[in-house]
Amino acid sequence: MEKPVSEHQLTAAAQSQSLYLIQSLVVLEQVLIQRLKQSFATFNQPIAAEETLKFPVCDRDDPYSCFVRDRALSPSSQLLLLLALVPWIQPDFFDQLIQNALPEAGDYPQLGGIRGRQHRGFLPTGDTALFLLAGEDLTARLHWQAQLWGEHPLVKEGILSLEAAPDGEPPMSGRLVIDTEYAERFLTGKVRPPRMSFQFPAHRLATAMAWDDLVLPTSTLNQVKELEHWLHHESILMEQWGMGKKLRPGCRALFYGPPGTGKTLTATLLGQATQREVYKIDLSMVVSKYIGETEKNLAALFDKAEHKGWILFFDEADSLFGKRTQVRDSHDRYANQEVSFLLQRVETFDGLVILASNLSNNVDEAFARRFEQIIHFPMPRQGDRRLIWQKGLPEKGTLEPGLDLNQLAARYELSGGMIMNVIRFVCLQAIARYETVLRQVDFHEGIRREYAKENRLE
Repeated sequence: MEKPVSEHQLTAAAQSQSLYLIQSLVVLEQVLIQRLKQSFATFNQPIAAEETLKFPVCDRDDPYSCFVRDRALSPSSQLLLLLALVPWIQPDFFDQLIQNALPEAGDYPQLGGIRGRQHRGFLPTGDTALFLLAGEDLTARLHWQAQLWGEHPLVKEGILSLEAAPDGEPPMSGRLVIDTEYAERFLTGKVRPPRMSFQFPAHRLATAMAWDDLVLPTSTLNQVKELEHWLHHESILMEQWGMGKKLRPGCRALFYGPPGTGKTLTATLLGQATQREVYKIDLSMVVSKYIGETEKNLAALFDKAEHKGWILFFDEADSLFGKRTQVRDSHDRYANQEVSFLLQRVETFDGLVILASNLSNNVDEAFARRFEQIIHFPMPRQGDRRLIWQKGLPEKGTLEPGLDLNQLAARYELSGGMIMNVIRFVCLQAIARYETVLRQVDFHEGIRREYAKENRLE
């Protein structure tokens, strides 16, 4: 019989890194063969009990081995994990085993399993897991059903999940799925960032800037640092200090203030400082005019982000987190349901959720009461504007003689974002002239344009 993975097809380096996974798949193969022959009366030996089921010594440093070792996974948990992972490695794994163990063609509903729309191999379901781990033992099957419904640690953490079965069909007929990121990490050692789609309506934020580049009032920066403390020490607070049973999971913050005052940059820097990924939610892809679709989109987003340690950043969140309306018709009722659903998901999310709004009173009071932090990002004062002008200027450019940044900061009330727009305009004008001098006339033209955007007079 063919092996689940052909070792001769791998390079020596890959073999070394994948050895424990390859050996573990052999154990999965052996257990499945025993179970098949036992269940279909072609094999008289009982299946090995968990305490006698032997996986190889886990002494490798590849991502899969480290995961198994760090989590101290039991043999049955390893089998469950491998069951979901094996279609990623060898599409015909189950078909080969079934064909060799049960040579007579037939339908075997005990095995569970489905065929995918594009994947032509056998895809394991909850029924497949019950068959593997419990056979026909009703007590064991009930135990593993409860595990797959959410009691098992791998399911609680979102590493494994049971897809919803079609309406009216038994839940165990749902497909057993491994989280894409874990599968990629186990098999390649790398994880690709999720691509923006209707299933994940967000894109990752990143910056080459640092805290020193951010200009904020001291009171605002101190509050932001409190969020950084939470991101660094949340696990100690909740686990070692025993506050997990007293505090809600996660953290919720509201950033409010005019556009261009540093809300997005602050969220990005929080992720950079704590080595967490920051995703900015595209609300245009979340909010739907069709009843029930907004909740569906939000559920997919939060399900994907759960247990990842991500920071979710909802910019211009008023459209989704705004005040609930008086119910006048069915659309008002469903709009309020969307807010309630979102409130529930934000309440239970275990990471940091940041809502950004231009005005704090635009956010529903039910949300406001639930924020651990409400942080004001005001328009910069004269001294801060001077710092932003200074920090924003290019290294190569030189100011035209007589151009005084202090005068610009004193005369023009601009946000940090507006100042950077002006600097960008001035630099491009200089480059177009094939020179490095930043001219005063270009500064004034850039400022005039920023004022015009807001219908303000210079």
